[in-house]
Amino acid sequence: MDASVDIARHAALDARLVKAVRGIKLLSLASWPAAVQVEFLERWRRGQAALPVVEYPKLDFADARAELAAIAAAADPRHPLGVYLRESAASWDRAARLLEALGRAGACAESIALFGRPDEPLPGDGPTTREAARHFIQIAGELDRELLAPEEQVPVSATALALQLQGDLDDFFGSRVIQVELDPDLIAKAAAGATRIRLRAGAAFSDYDRRQLFHHEALVHSLTALNGREQANLPSLALASPRVTAVQEGLATFAEQITGSIDIERMKRISLRIEAVAMALEGADFLQVFAYFLEGGQTGEESFASAQRVFRGVPVTGGHAFTKDTVYLRGLIGVHTFFRRALALDRLRLCRWLFAGKMTLDDVVRFEPLFADGTLAPPRWLPPWVERANGLAGMLAFSLFANRIRMDRIAECPLD
Repeated sequence: MDASVDIARHAALDARLVKAVRGIKLLSLASWPAAVQVEFLERWRRGQAALPVVEYPKLDFADARAELAAIAAAADPRHPLGVYLRESAASWDRAARLLEALGRAGACAESIALFGRPDEPLPGDGPTTREAARHFIQIAGELDRELLAPEEQVPVSATALALQLQGDLDDFFGSRVIQVELDPDLIAKAAAGATRIRLRAGAAFSDYDRRQLFHHEALVHSLTALNGREQANLPSLALASPRVTAVQEGLATFAEQITGSIDIERMKRISLRIEAVAMALEGADFLQVFAYFLEGGQTGEESFASAQRVFRGVPVTGGHAFTKDTVYLRGLIGVHTFFRRALALDRLRLCRWLFAGKMTLDDVVRFEPLFADGTLAPPRWLPPWVERANGLAGMLAFSLFANRIRMDRIAECPLD
């Protein structure tokens, strides 16, 4: 078949995919109303804490799933776009099934199929995600608090942060591309879309939060969505398919690391969520997980928001969890390894193309000839740390070399 005809056929299938998944909004449909938090915290403060009661919508995506099956059947499994469409359709189908099972045990099984479990090993047959999480929790607990700079301890209001972050974004894009808004009904402290970042009104933030929101939410999650919208032949690259979650979160957390925007408390928060997911799968209910976050140093509001992430869409009585938070460390290791491997093979261009939309690491490798021949467009916007190839290569080169050093074989160290 003529290559242009093949591209046109898959582009038409992609347009059908975008339309079919329009109502499959996994995170928003699984999340809880703000009123649940208000009622729970009021009872908790009176010493009468009880398991929250959450009513989920009854959803039926049979028509959408039938269309996804038809798209997958029509896609060519020998073509890079066909493979992408088939895998994307399967991922969206799984997400639809999870939403149809909201509030029941089946939602947990679908979540594990999409995002994995905390007891799975990290890439490279390393420790499990849970073991890595416990490492960061321990390091955070041992941190000498006297090392913290004064600016690291000063809270920033949501209103002030919104103004600061809006200025950062306007400067980066040269115009108002992403709008920063305050949302009193948001349970999480922040949420990002392609053209809007919401902050919870009344929440307190830190200077690290400002940089984390800029580099993680805006310059990865929002930016890849915006670049995906530029793809004439594959606009579904703007969509957050569940299959790309690990790479998206890994890439965003890697961005925090390479720009110095991540602090140990952020790593602790990510790690506490992973441990909490493991606890829930082992039988802990919402009250026990809420108490765990309190013991970890979080406020009542923060502990509720964290526990809600663990139990959204699943029974709150224990034995089930929404496992998305397990992807952060796994995704970070995967992305970091990919970047280092790309440097070693002189293919750093793949790291840039990873920002042309929301895709997996396998996708960007398969798409290499499509970027080369113009079927897929390079990213319109890139984070500064990716654009400066020399700096990125320098960091990765040192990382590659440092891995060869065996810390247990260093004979002399002033700290020993």
